[in-house]
Order: sequence, then structure tokens, then C-alpha cells
Amino acid sequence: MSLIYKIVPAGLWRSAESRGVFEGAPVDLADGFIHFSTAGQVQETADKHFAGERGLLLVALAAEDFGADLRWEKSRGGALFPHLYAPLKTSAARAVREIPLGADGRHDFTGLLS
Repeated sequence: MSLIYKIVPAGLWRSAESRGVFEGAPVDLADGFIHFSTAGQVQETADKHFAGERGLLLVALAAEDFGADLRWEKSRGGALFPHLYAPLKTSAARAVREIPLGADGRHDFTGLLS
């Protein structure tokens, strides 16, 4: 199983859980797909898009669960990032964990990426 990750504000995810579907954060809705990161990309994603932000969750999902709706597309520096071209059923989450901020103000993913 290959895990992919979504960083999402807790309130947005909890609201989606009550409906059973996550249609995306504002950036996802604007781009027409849900952005994900691999374990090796998640820290850079947090640093670039969520610097210093509190109240975030890390949602882990199995890439294999999405079939052809998940596409690996070039993004920053030519790296392939997973993008989901469909609504995300919240029940597909393998884990949902709070992302703490470290003493240096960066998000600390220690123990979260498994």
C-alpha cells in the first residue's frame, strides 16, 4: 500500500466528515483537483503553503484506493505529485492526525508518516 497525504485545516475536514465527502480546500476547488503529497513531499508542502499555521490535520490515504481518478502529475521542480480528480469519501482515510508545530515554528511530522 502506498500512502499519500492531505494537509487540511481541522474545521474543514471535520465538516467534510459530517457530510461523508471532502470536495477540497479552496485551492483544490480552484485547480479542479484535490492536491496530495507523498511522505517525502509533505514537509515541503507544509513549509510552502501552511507555514506557522495551527489547527491542521494530516490525512493519510492509500493511493491504490482511487484507481484512475488519481493522477501523478508534474509540479514543483518537475516532481510528480498525486492529484485526485474526484470527491474524496472521508471514510477512505486510513489515519487522521493533528500536526503539531515544533519549537522552530515548522510542522513536525515525526511519527505521523506511517
